[in-house]
Amino acid sequence: MFIDEVVIELRSGNGGNGAATFRREKNVQFGGPDGGDGGNGGNIIFEVDNNINTLLDFKFIKKIEAEDGINGQKKGMYGRNGEDRIIKVPVGTMIRDYETNALLLDLGEYGDRKVFLKGGMGGRGNIHFKSSIKKTPKYSERGRLGQEIKVKMELKMLADVALVGYPSVGKSSFINKVSAAKSKVANYHFTTLKPKLGLVKVDDEKSFVIADVPGLIEGAHEGKGLGHRFLKHIERCKIIYHLVDISGFEGRDPIDDYKKINEELKKYSEKLSKKQQFVIANKMDLLYEGNENYNKLEKYLKEKGITLYPVSVISNRGVKEVIQNTYDIIINTKREELEESMDVEIIFKEQLESMPDWIIELDEEGIYEVGGKMVESVLRTYVFANDDSIVNFLHILRKKGLEEELEKYGVTDGDTVRINGIEFDFVE
Repeated sequence: MFIDEVVIELRSGNGGNGAATFRREKNVQFGGPDGGDGGNGGNIIFEVDNNINTLLDFKFIKKIEAEDGINGQKKGMYGRNGEDRIIKVPVGTMIRDYETNALLLDLGEYGDRKVFLKGGMGGRGNIHFKSSIKKTPKYSERGRLGQEIKVKMELKMLADVALVGYPSVGKSSFINKVSAAKSKVANYHFTTLKPKLGLVKVDDEKSFVIADVPGLIEGAHEGKGLGHRFLKHIERCKIIYHLVDISGFEGRDPIDDYKKINEELKKYSEKLSKKQQFVIANKMDLLYEGNENYNKLEKYLKEKGITLYPVSVISNRGVKEVIQNTYDIIINTKREELEESMDVEIIFKEQLESMPDWIIELDEEGIYEVGGKMVESVLRTYVFANDDSIVNFLHILRKKGLEEELEKYGVTDGDTVRINGIEFDFVE
């Protein structure tokens, strides 16, 4: 089964919390702080695997998470770092933000390996907060949260040459003839239900990759037939082989077919329509006496400065000439970049900036739940090891304007307020 698009949630590991502990030694009444640091959370890493050519492995996976870092321990012991989660994908995989469809990562080269989501840093233990003023700090840092995002993984196959044309023009037969691909062949429309890649060997040292894309029809750019789903797979190609059935056995006009397919390419992508095309008149062996299809198409294309290649896949006529003329163009044509990618950090920054400073809601129990940008920024720093650290946490929020916001919302003496699971009574 060929799967070329999946939606999945990704989360890097949270950093482990720093420890708030103290030395307990014999004959030492008040030992100093000895809390170790928490370990860093694991990263989410994408890696291109040459042995994978579909996203099938992700079809039934909803979420992938890296390991959290381990909390720090007493005696200055650091927590272990969380293990990275390496996600292996086929070459040509593009990672997009699910909400905005912005391109975040383009894995377009064999051997690509990139860190996508960074794990949260481990929090510092209380051993770091000792000073001449605070000799016994009873608080430590909270490990920073990992990054979480919902993405769309999209596969766009990497081929040097793409075969396009109406159904049943002989594309599958052509790719089977010139490469080791084994596309299904039959005399009915949409025999090819998924793209096929084939390696074309020009000689012992020269080769290129060709993709057989399912037949297009009018309206393909809008999703009709199988077209829209597969047009994306030829966006990265360098050359297009445009096959037309020159025989006219199905009552089709080759010139009309040529125009309509190019119109679909243009409607889908202006860049795609401007790629160099080899127009191939297939099924030359079926031309009957008096059939003027070839002459008419050749004249029409000649006026546009386009060469028409007469081919019969059955008799092997003209196939070698097409292949030889293709290679020199491929090696001198740079694969164009489809679109610029956006740093995933920009997505997270925009999410935080779009969040209100304060979010206050009254729940069914009559408790005022507080959240928002101000709370999130502090939560990323502090861990609640004991009462002192909780008081310190609330004191910071008060400086940021928590008290005024609660009063604006109508919170009065004795009302219960909850922040990150901590409940306290509000006192003016």
